Amino acid sequence: MSAAQNAGRTVIGNILLSLDGRVSGPAGEYDMGWIVPHAISEGAREHVARITETATTVLLGRKNYQGFGGFWPSVANDDAADPRDRSFSQWLNAVEKVVFSSTLKEAPWENSRIVDAAPAEVVKDLRGQDGGDIVVLASGSVIKDLLLADELDRLSVILAPELVGGGARLFEDGLPTSSWRLTSEAETTASGALCLFYDRVREGG
Repeated sequence: MSAAQNAGRTVIGNILLSLDGRVSGPAGEYDMGWIVPHAISEGAREHVARITETATTVLLGRKNYQGFGGFWPSVANDDAADPRDRSFSQWLNAVEKVVFSSTLKEAPWENSRIVDAAPAEVVKDLRGQDGGDIVVLASGSVIKDLLLADELDRLSVILAPELVGGGARLFEDGLPTSSWRLTSEAETTASGALCLFYDRVREGG
């Protein structure tokens, strides 16, 4: 699977969306109970594994960093955990994690660093460095910043069969127009979600 890129490394935005384009529910940013059955399905795990195979850098907003950091580090050595979750945890512990925050002072999770800068500017710098793909893991604010700057090469979407009826949207008014190409056959999970990969179509690409 290839992506049209600005240069070098592929920048991927990974997100789970409802049918009405929400990343959280009407009760607020932590209203995500509707997400869980779709995020933990075997198909969703396999979809995310396809991304992590080639990625060496993860981009996270502050809230996701704190949420992920409170759960995933210990899963790597949890014998009771699903082997796929242990593998994901081991990868996430080892990979470079760039955290966007103007308030965090410490990043205790191994291989983490905090940056107080626009995601698009950081990505431009990362593109010039050696490494594999760069993945935004479920941080909608970071994905939106990269869409605004046209610094996103691939959208990795798990589309859940849910109408949430309220909450934050990923694709808000004001984003620049852009064209995307479906790059692999849509796969359906046991929960009924669709796993999709779209690559950015740029002039001459």
